[in-house]
Amino acid sequence: MAVNMKGKSLIEINDLSLEEIYQIFDLSATLKQDRLIGKKHHVLEGKKLGMIFSKPSTRTRVSFEVGIYELGGIGLYFNQNDLQLKKSESVSDTAKVLSRYLDGIMIRTFEHQDVIDLAKYGSIPVINGLTDLHHPCQVLTDLFTILEKKRKLQGLKLAYIGDGNNMAHSLLHGCSKVGMDISIASPSGYKPLDFVVEESMKNAKYMGSKIEILENPIEAVKNADIIYTDVWASMGQEKEAEERKKKFIKYQVNPELVKHAKEDYLFMHCLPAHRGDEVVDEVADSANSVIFDEAENRLHVQKAIMALVL
Repeated sequence: MAVNMKGKSLIEINDLSLEEIYQIFDLSATLKQDRLIGKKHHVLEGKKLGMIFSKPSTRTRVSFEVGIYELGGIGLYFNQNDLQLKKSESVSDTAKVLSRYLDGIMIRTFEHQDVIDLAKYGSIPVINGLTDLHHPCQVLTDLFTILEKKRKLQGLKLAYIGDGNNMAHSLLHGCSKVGMDISIASPSGYKPLDFVVEESMKNAKYMGSKIEILENPIEAVKNADIIYTDVWASMGQEKEAEERKKKFIKYQVNPELVKHAKEDYLFMHCLPAHRGDEVVDEVADSANSVIFDEAENRLHVQKAIMALVL
């Protein structure tokens, strides 16, 4: 049954119901098929999306800008120097002003609280394009890609290998919401935040799925349907990169590690990949890899999100 998402902000996946998640997937599939056959879908004719980037991006920038254009709307790009946000103007004042001009905001930034405050003080929907805490658009895309390839989600096992970062957090929320098992292997001191794990455990209990927070990557990957990894040092952590490399070297996704997964496992990465660090070419470019299908699907899933909330 369709649910009305108009005006709803997407701050984190845990805010979505299972019905809303599958509504996004259904519309993503329709919009993807429409694009394939050249059918226009200007469902957001004249709508204006403000796109705020405190962190640069390839996939987020291009997919949102192309996406709003293909839906008939207009995207306005702002980098951190284009607005007075948090410099000479508060988040609350910026939210109130932008709400008078725009129909929605997508923000890619560091502090998760900024996204919460934009949604709280503004009167238009806000889409989280990434924060240091969560990356919901990416994980909704990942789940949609898995659904395309495996034809189901519930009962599958995803193994995430590496830093317990924003990707790990959103994967915990996303997998637990749809009834997938998830095993996360991270070195001590780099595990996902306890409160995110606890939130996800509640979802998993309701859906009958399993969550494991481990240190041994082989144990995490055992019988996995999907292997997922991310960079060892994210944006803003460049000074830690060498130290992290030493601690994460045993968490590289390589041919030896993937032998412990199911033969038809999918390899996923949110990109950009630091090849030779968290993953090697033999895995990233293998027949099991769906990293470029995953990247393409950012466009279709985000178009669905925009169409539903704007």
